[in-house]
Amino acid sequence: MELAEVESIGKYVGQEVVLKGWIYNLRSSGKILFILLRDGTGTIQCIIEKSSVDEAVFEAGLELTQESSLEVHGTVREDTRAPGGYELNVSNLIVIHKAEKYPITPKEHGMPFLMDHRHLWLRSARQHAILRIRAGLVRFIRDFFDDRGFVNCDTPIFTPSACEGTTTLFETDYFGDTAYLTQSGQLYNEATAAAFRKVYCFGPTFRAEKSKTRRHLIEFWMVEPEVAFAELDDIMGLAEDFVVEIVGRSVERYRDLLENVLERDVSALERVQPPFPRISYDEAAAVLKEKGTGFEYGSDFGGTDETVLAENYDRPFFVHRFPAAVKAFYMEPDPENPALTLSVDCLAPEGYGEIIGGGQRIHDLDLLEKRIDEHGLPKKAFQWYLDLRRYGTVPHSGFGLGIERTLSYICGIKHVRETIPFPRLLNRLTP
Repeated sequence: MELAEVESIGKYVGQEVVLKGWIYNLRSSGKILFILLRDGTGTIQCIIEKSSVDEAVFEAGLELTQESSLEVHGTVREDTRAPGGYELNVSNLIVIHKAEKYPITPKEHGMPFLMDHRHLWLRSARQHAILRIRAGLVRFIRDFFDDRGFVNCDTPIFTPSACEGTTTLFETDYFGDTAYLTQSGQLYNEATAAAFRKVYCFGPTFRAEKSKTRRHLIEFWMVEPEVAFAELDDIMGLAEDFVVEIVGRSVERYRDLLENVLERDVSALERVQPPFPRISYDEAAAVLKEKGTGFEYGSDFGGTDETVLAENYDRPFFVHRFPAAVKAFYMEPDPENPALTLSVDCLAPEGYGEIIGGGQRIHDLDLLEKRIDEHGLPKKAFQWYLDLRRYGTVPHSGFGLGIERTLSYICGIKHVRETIPFPRLLNRLTP
């Protein structure tokens, strides 16, 4: 008999196969034992009839517990009433391990309990679906950039200086020197873009931000493209194409999980089509003033501000030209109003907030040196970065997309803690 996997079980109809997995659920009607087996690729109902197997096999099945691991032999048959459309008529069962009493039961558990048992909670249907979609999203992201000639250039996790501000850095000792966990790979992307023109990095980033909101993680994953000879409008166009593709492919590939497991309104995702609305920061500020959110001009948007702005749109939208005071030191000033920057955020609808932040970088050496001084940053640590403006400087732009926020939007999850296998939150470092 061939070792099969549940996700491809349909090609074995009428054949005897071997499945290896864990018990997701089990029940007995006295003479028939129903085991819902999960093998990591899917779940299938396995039926053990007392009259069709050795007595020892049936008795062994009765003693099994949730999450016990086992090997089952049986014949695959099609049944539209069964989970996944197929069942396994079991001829033999081999117990690999009888699990202890499983702590997560069908009853309601509080979020602290589930987070304490995150290493086990991952086995549930909902969490399994979310992380499977995450894996696909990562693949779609890489495909988008790889297919367009971008070169993946990894950037350091240990850095000698801040990228976006010194208040949210994790400081660590680096053999007697001070180093920081990266907030972004962008500065290094600018160096590799000068070598390859179109690049991206993809990896973990860290923010020591003491925030408990549903949109924040301490450790999260970000993809960051950078393009030489690109200006603000160019990078907005790239971001629009990017979001349209990765959302569209996620719906196409994972519609069943989105609709039937996560109960996501897929029609909302199908509206993610170009063109995305584009409004200026000034226009957004006027909307917030009219809505009476308490927003003060010159500040960055809070979660409530982003939610209020999104009420006007049924798809992601851009807000561009933020004040220099709320953006990083490297943002290119708007030539029409130097108090503003050629920056852009992409906000998701339905209250999911910012999923992309980026813009055009300063490419003038004198201006960049001035900005570094104004921000009180250690100039010595940025000499290599300034070199990029000494040797063949060009206009260039890029952005960063947070995987977890984007996944929460696609899956319809209100809190990002479910979008990463082991979330790191303000008061959580385990499991």
